[in-house]
Order: sequence, then structure tokens, then C-alpha cells
Amino acid sequence: MDNRVGEIEVFVTATETGNFSAAGRRLGLSPSAVSKVISRLEHRLGTRLIVRSTRAMALTSEGELYLEKARRILDDILELETIVTSGGKVLPRGLLRVNSSLGFGERYLLPLVPRFLERYPEVQLDVSLTDGVIALIEERTDVAIRSGLLDDSSLRARKLLESRRVIVASPAYLGIHGVPQTPAELVDHNCLTFNFRRSLNEWPFRDSRSSDIYRLPVSGDAAVNSGWAIRSLCLSGLGLARIGRFHVEPDIQAGTLIPVLEEYNPDDTEQIHAVFAGHDHLAARVRAFLDFLVEHV
Repeated sequence: MDNRVGEIEVFVTATETGNFSAAGRRLGLSPSAVSKVISRLEHRLGTRLIVRSTRAMALTSEGELYLEKARRILDDILELETIVTSGGKVLPRGLLRVNSSLGFGERYLLPLVPRFLERYPEVQLDVSLTDGVIALIEERTDVAIRSGLLDDSSLRARKLLESRRVIVASPAYLGIHGVPQTPAELVDHNCLTFNFRRSLNEWPFRDSRSSDIYRLPVSGDAAVNSGWAIRSLCLSGLGLARIGRFHVEPDIQAGTLIPVLEEYNPDDTEQIHAVFAGHDHLAARVRAFLDFLVEHV
């Protein structure tokens, strides 16, 4: 009987390391042996999984699908062995890849990393902070932490945080340009905007007489791609910004940023979710991480 589990392990390792030489070093095989295993796997499946060149390798669409299922199989085997060797207990272990937005990562995630690893010493965390949109499977990410609604119905999410949005500016900016008393006065102010979602540059307000909610287009001389960046510009005194309060709560408490137009705030909120691939069986390390985030955030 051929060693299909061994083939799967070689394939996953090759995709994770990016080349056959590195995969061979990790597995104790020669590069040619890794290449032969991949070729044998492709021959048995009757399809190409990896496109090779002298400088790089890339997965085909069939390779992407195979990788997703292969990683799950290896996770199940590792978990099964852990259950057996630990007397029936499922202990979280292995590499856990997490991608988080900058604001949440800086404020909540990174301070929690030491506590999580102390609780689960057999888990190795690989953390990336970016506000760019990522594809979980293609980026080989176990959990992504993002705001807003889910576009991909194949993904699942656990809600971590709901934060009211607020318009803020620094005391220095307000001292020079004045405090806007009504939304209409924003036309005379430098309103910092986002460059990745146009709807965020139409700020909602509640009419003080009718309580109806309307949207007001705003503009300024700077646009950025993250809440972390827009907070930094506000702190520097460049202008006003509308942002989730969780980004700036410490600044508001310290008086380095001042909320404005609160009587017109429609109480719209920004929701933060932990997003993960939507299959029925979660690896113990993923489940433990999700539970830990919900517990502490």
C-alpha cells in the first residue's frame, strides 16, 4: 500500500516552504526525493498540482483545493495522535496563522499573545497585521480578524467587538480651525478619509429635529487605508476623522483627541469578527484561539 499520508505531508511542506530544497531540509529528504513524491502524487491524481519554474513554484487551482483538504487531514491526524498520547484530552498544538487589522492587532491582539501562549505552550503563533483584504485559503491563514460584513458565504465568523463610531480631532487642530457646531460646517474643515471603501467617506448624521438619518459627503487633503493610520494623522493635528471608538478610546480618555458633533451622531457601529474557514471540524488550536479571544475581548 502506498504511503498517501506521507505524500500529503511532503506536498503541504513544499507549499509552505516555497521550494523543494527547503521542504527536503525540513523532512530529511533530498530535493530530488521531494520532487519525485510530488510527481508521483500528481500522476496518481491525474492532474498538475504545482507549476514549477527555475525561480519559483505556484499552485494550480487543483493544487489550492488539494492543499485546503490536505492541511485539514494532517490537522486531524495530529489531533488524533494528541488525544491518544494525552489520555483522551484534545490539546491545542501546532502552527496557528492569524491575520488581523492593524487597529485591533495593536490594541487587543498583541497584548494578549503572551497570555495565550502561556496557556497553550504547544501552539506556535504566526501573526500578521494588515488592513488589506485577504483570502484565507490562498494566504494559508487560519483566522482573520476584520470589521464589516462577510462577503464569502463559505466562511464563518465569531463576533468579538462592537464599537460605536465617533468623529474626533486633536485639541491643536480644533484650536486653530474651531469646533464644528453642525455637520454643515464640515465643508470648511479638513476631513480625513479612507481610500479603500468609498461609503466611509459619506458620514452619517441624525437630523436634530426629525431624527432622520442622512449622509453627508466629506473630503480632505489626505486619504489612508487603515484606522491606525487615520488615528495617527488625527493625533498629529491634520484634521477630523470618523473612526471606530475602540481605535481611539485611550486617546479620548487622555484628552489627546476630542469627540465632536456628538449630538448628531446616529450611533452607527463597527463590528469586529474573527473569520475562519467554514467547515464542521475545527482544529483544536483554532477553536482554543477563538474561545480565548471571545473570553478576553
